[in-house]
Amino acid sequence: MTATRYREVEVGGTPFEMGQQLGEAARDEIRGFDEIALERVNKSLTVSRESAIAVAEDCISFVEEYSADMLAELRGVSDSSGVCLENLMLLQVRNQLQPEADAGCTSFSIAPSSQADHHAVVGQNWDNDPALDPFTIVLTRRPESQPAHMNITQAGLIAYIGLNEAGIGVCMNTLPAPSRPIGVPHYFTVRGIYQAESLTDAVAAVRRAHRAIPSNVMLATPEGPADLEVTIDDIHVLGDEGSGIVTHTNHCLHPELVPINDDFPELIESGPRKCRVDELLRKTAKPATLDDLKAVLCDHDNHPTSICRHPNDHPGNGYWTSVFSVLIEADTGLMHVSRGNPCEQPYETYSLS
Repeated sequence: MTATRYREVEVGGTPFEMGQQLGEAARDEIRGFDEIALERVNKSLTVSRESAIAVAEDCISFVEEYSADMLAELRGVSDSSGVCLENLMLLQVRNQLQPEADAGCTSFSIAPSSQADHHAVVGQNWDNDPALDPFTIVLTRRPESQPAHMNITQAGLIAYIGLNEAGIGVCMNTLPAPSRPIGVPHYFTVRGIYQAESLTDAVAAVRRAHRAIPSNVMLATPEGPADLEVTIDDIHVLGDEGSGIVTHTNHCLHPELVPINDDFPELIESGPRKCRVDELLRKTAKPATLDDLKAVLCDHDNHPTSICRHPNDHPGNGYWTSVFSVLIEADTGLMHVSRGNPCEQPYETYSLS
């Protein structure tokens, strides 16, 4: 990998106009992502294209009820990229086809008082399929009547990791828990969070959806760090309990949800990674600097199931790696991203302003 910076795209206007602009600007990435998406899903399980498209089509009505504007944006993407709406929806529902095996990420959120520059920081390593890197961009949307927001995302997804101009930063982890095949795909509720200006509004944006899969959402908000353990039936909010730090890996932490862990296999030694990130952040000098937090994300303890993940010989997910690492200063509109393992690649800075 030679480039260390992702390509940047900016769109604005009505939902359909933003979709048209995105489809035109990132046509190659969207088409490339569309071409390999199902093939990459089939590295972990076998699902026919007919079955996958059926799930995608069945979710369209749920999306329209949740947000007609988001569906209009996808229609705009389809109009200018040449990728049909059903295929674009397939990109959104991939994790509904294999909800317990999407990615094994480690994330944290740090209150301004615990960070040396006195900014709210939310960060994670995105441990996933490196084949998706060529289709990844940094996308800024400037809607007419909602907060502007910036995502690092595969082109064609309605939302992903990033921040909005209201000071909300978003990272995401897989949360193994009960699911259902049809409903509002996860990325649309994430987009709803970017339309919020407070933690209360962010929770409401997720709660009002008929959700298809569980998920974990790590947040920096104007009210402080928070983590949302999202199931198909409820949302549990985890706070910092006065420590200024919230961490999460890939298992349930809320007391009401902990029994779920017994029903699902542990994802990439989630427990040890949670213990390790907590240990590292406890040992980090207070207040922490961005360099301190980068060092946490570079940690190789318990390799190959470490916070900084590298390919290994595991038969199911050995090809996963830390495709990128991200640190988001939500209250300043800055996002720092390493394209590749953070132990090997520099962090590049992207600004929403």
